[in-house]
Amino acid sequence: MDTDIKNINYQKSLAIESDIIWLQKIIQHRLTSHEIGETQLKKPDDITSPEIMENESPYGDFILQNNLNTEERAILILALVPHILPHFLDETIQENLGKTGDFPQLGGVRGKNHRGFLPTGETVLFLLAGQNLEQRFRIQQFFNEEHFLSGKNVISLESVPTGEPKMSGRLIMDEEYVELFTTGKIAKPKLSSDFPAELITTGLEWGDLVLQNKTMEEISEIETWLKHNETFLNGWGMKDKVKPGFRVLFHGPPGTGKTMTACLLGKYTKRYVFRIDLSLVVSKYIGETEKNLAKLFDKAANKEWILFFDEADSVFGKRTNVRDAHDKYANQEVSYLLQRIEAHPGLIILATNFIGNIDTSFTRRFNSMIEFDNPGVAEREMLWTNYIPSAIKLDKRISLKEIAARYDLTGSNIVNIIHYAGLKTLEKNLPAISFEDLKKGIHREYIKEGKMIKNVV
Repeated sequence: MDTDIKNINYQKSLAIESDIIWLQKIIQHRLTSHEIGETQLKKPDDITSPEIMENESPYGDFILQNNLNTEERAILILALVPHILPHFLDETIQENLGKTGDFPQLGGVRGKNHRGFLPTGETVLFLLAGQNLEQRFRIQQFFNEEHFLSGKNVISLESVPTGEPKMSGRLIMDEEYVELFTTGKIAKPKLSSDFPAELITTGLEWGDLVLQNKTMEEISEIETWLKHNETFLNGWGMKDKVKPGFRVLFHGPPGTGKTMTACLLGKYTKRYVFRIDLSLVVSKYIGETEKNLAKLFDKAANKEWILFFDEADSVFGKRTNVRDAHDKYANQEVSYLLQRIEAHPGLIILATNFIGNIDTSFTRRFNSMIEFDNPGVAEREMLWTNYIPSAIKLDKRISLKEIAARYDLTGSNIVNIIHYAGLKTLEKNLPAISFEDLKKGIHREYIKEGKMIKNVV
């Protein structure tokens, strides 16, 4: 087994190792050519790039599947190498610079913790274009959103202070691609200030979701979009005629299945569902909310994730009249969020318990608005039947049909009641859930909801 693992790791590193040696030759070639004063600097195409075999490694497969040319491939390995050989660029540069010391044409910066050479856009320009202005202008286009590597957020340039050249920004490879190329898999992002969202999942099935028929029919429209959107946009040539992505508003009382529905959509379409923590997004400091949102949407761009904004009315509430600077910037934050939502190519679900709190000017932005009603008698009986554990019996005095007809409860309420009564049954070591414990559980839920309870069972 250990030998097999070593062989797998060797295969994963082979293509990267070959490209690192190739990058070393590019650096040597460029520095040597510059030192001897060549006016017609050769392109790196003259240095043969290593051959890559199919299914050799995630790194090699990425190059083949995306048909990267020589220059794109050089940028890719240049962005990756500091993550795996921190000393490599310093040693290679020093070996070829000799005693010339500092070499500003090469660009590069030092990190706060990483003390080695970190390449910048200027490093890319020098290595791939030398002093040739025409080539430099062409290479700069690789960092526009229209280009594959930048548009898919594989690589980017770090933002620079106002007035400084854009290409002086540090060359960054998205950490997910670093993981993919070095470990063969991408770890799911974790909730943090840089990624204000958490992965949510469910072990339940569609059959456990009990909703009104009308609601289920509208949810199926989302499944249809997830299944056929790619064909509609590209196969039918509608890409430039409709906005990307799909935006849905779930509205209805708490506990009616909004979050569970989002989880099930992800589960059955094999997509991650991330619930946005708005408390980490919205900041009292001017401009910070936009930065937080930008990080989130940049991370989610071009990934088949479902973004779930719970309690969306906290951001999309009715906009205020501009009375002071605070109101002005609050409205700007909402406008910015709307722009990012409308430009996002994936599925975005916004949920609110109070549809009346949502500004009506926003509703036209949604492809669909789905109401989650409180369950009726038939739905409540189904929920009780589904959630009562099959391994436990009920007191003979308990009639689920009668309870469903008498008590106006949501699915969340019913789960809480069963949880309470079930724990009491285990604590008392009873053979069945007792009439009294179930009654007490119902009473507790009514108190939590601020409801008056009459004629308890």
